[in-house]
Amino acid sequence: MLKRLNTTKLISIGVLTTVLFGCGTTPAPEKPKQTQVSLVSASLQPADYLTQAANADSTEQRTRYLLLAAHAFINEGDASAATKTLKSVENDLGQNTELLAEHKYLKARVLELTSTYDDALRELNYPAQWKLADWQMVAYYQFKARLYQATKQPIEQARQLSLLSAYLPMAEASEVNDKIWRILQPMHEQTLLNFSQDTSTPIFAGWLQLAYIAKHYAINPSELVQHLGNWQHENPTHPGAIKLPTDLEKALNTKPYQPKNIAVLLPLSGKRASVASTVKQGIMSRYLSNPDSNVSINFFDTAKGAKIAYEQAMSAGAEFIIGPLFQSEVEQLQQPTLAAETPEPLNAGLVTEGIEIPVSIEPGYIPNQVPQLYLNHVDEFTPNDETFYFALSPANEASDAADKLFADGIVNPLILASNNSIGKRMAESFNAKWTELTQKPAEVHLYDPGDKMKVTVQKSLGVIDSKERIARIKALIGNKVEADFRSRRDIDAIYMISGNHDLPLLKPFIDVNFSVFAEPVPLYASSRSRVEDSSRNTALELNNLNISDIPWLLTDSPEAKLVESLWPTWSYGQKRLYIMGYDALELVGKLAQMRALPGYQFSGRSGMLSVSPDGTVNRQLSWGRYQRGSLRPQ
Repeated sequence: MLKRLNTTKLISIGVLTTVLFGCGTTPAPEKPKQTQVSLVSASLQPADYLTQAANADSTEQRTRYLLLAAHAFINEGDASAATKTLKSVENDLGQNTELLAEHKYLKARVLELTSTYDDALRELNYPAQWKLADWQMVAYYQFKARLYQATKQPIEQARQLSLLSAYLPMAEASEVNDKIWRILQPMHEQTLLNFSQDTSTPIFAGWLQLAYIAKHYAINPSELVQHLGNWQHENPTHPGAIKLPTDLEKALNTKPYQPKNIAVLLPLSGKRASVASTVKQGIMSRYLSNPDSNVSINFFDTAKGAKIAYEQAMSAGAEFIIGPLFQSEVEQLQQPTLAAETPEPLNAGLVTEGIEIPVSIEPGYIPNQVPQLYLNHVDEFTPNDETFYFALSPANEASDAADKLFADGIVNPLILASNNSIGKRMAESFNAKWTELTQKPAEVHLYDPGDKMKVTVQKSLGVIDSKERIARIKALIGNKVEADFRSRRDIDAIYMISGNHDLPLLKPFIDVNFSVFAEPVPLYASSRSRVEDSSRNTALELNNLNISDIPWLLTDSPEAKLVESLWPTWSYGQKRLYIMGYDALELVGKLAQMRALPGYQFSGRSGMLSVSPDGTVNRQLSWGRYQRGSLRPQ
């Protein structure tokens, strides 16, 4: 509904009809003269308005036609002509607030084309005492909301939309209110709470309070209903009180899972048991941290097939199922039919941490009879109201990194990815998200281990081309010429998709291949790159590197120290699987509400968790930065 302001400002039919055209009291002449020129839209060519301005009967009429001409120039993207036209009428605006507002509005539109969005926002600031027609206020708030969206200020964008809705008919206001709700839903509840204290814009403060209540009490329906009722009583005329957002109404009618018999499907024997044992330990740690005598947890071995383990769990009266862990087992439980000779998929193993262990797939099909949280994901599936997918996916981590770089204001990132299946998959995931965010792909370079890594780094940074140019110059005028290579200046960040064995070589290669003439750019890496050696010397070598990981591994908590003492040989990968198990059990009683209310986020040990409508559990990781010999949370 909130379309771009190309030719016509967003106005309702009711607002348009208020534009008056005068006519004389005497019999109409052959060519009636227009006593007022509407500024609502500029649908003609600039030349048409300039001609009308030249033939205008009054200074005000001429000014109006020139403002329309400037608007038409802006529609064509001709900022220079628009600026000259606006400059020509500056002395003819007088005290007419309609003309002053339109002139200021159009100047901001020119700045949007020629300068920065911040400059446009500074110009677009109407004095509080101005009394303007609804169509002007609609255009004003709509434009400000768009500028705040472009400058990545969602709070201010939502604030302007809340002010906009007051000037719209009910149907259009309802669409704007839905957009406000969609903007606020992903925000952290503490952010909502902090901004809700500002009562300068009461309607917006009400939206923030409603979003906070919906997020904070989502897992407790009785408390949610109580606090919503209190909020509606205190805000009876608020748009959200008159009509609750659709997904909030749905959440009120959703009952949380409260199983007494939880089954866990994991490989407890065989070659995969060592991988799954960390997940099991995480599940048990969560249960023992808050034991409930009314809830039992039973483990079933998938070593002989996920179907057999599932059937055993169902026979034992399972009311909720966690697992299985491997992708091929998830597929086995979801396929309607599988022939015995079905070939094994290449990625049928565990995608978590990039470990791929081949396993066989048995024929069979098991319908979802009870709610189930799979500890992996599949590429294609039919969403089911009782099915959820929770995975520590490297591809999802790369997509999350694209969001991080975009939020940091990065414009031209360079991706250096290992030339293997995991590196390529992560690069593709990052690129897909980056293209979605910016409408242009990121630059990706794949490297091979060893000396080829150095060559790829030098080529991607433009160092090889620079050295070749220097060599040609020396060949022409002699070797006495002193010159240093230059690296590229058009990139403003590097995202390294590498294993932890590559990073200690990759980062130094990058550092030494930035020329003295260029400022080093921010460096980012995924959790796969995190070096197991936690010594101070290693951290110093990684100085200024930003790295994503689960929050639990970025803080020095007593719980983390206890795990370290119990299992001192565990790698970071094993610890992430442990936390995955911990969070999986933690999520059981929250999943239904999280799915019904997509904006609800749970701060888990493995990340900020939310659930998509298709049942996918999304993770937003935390970020740390190596500084002065230690990795510190950001």
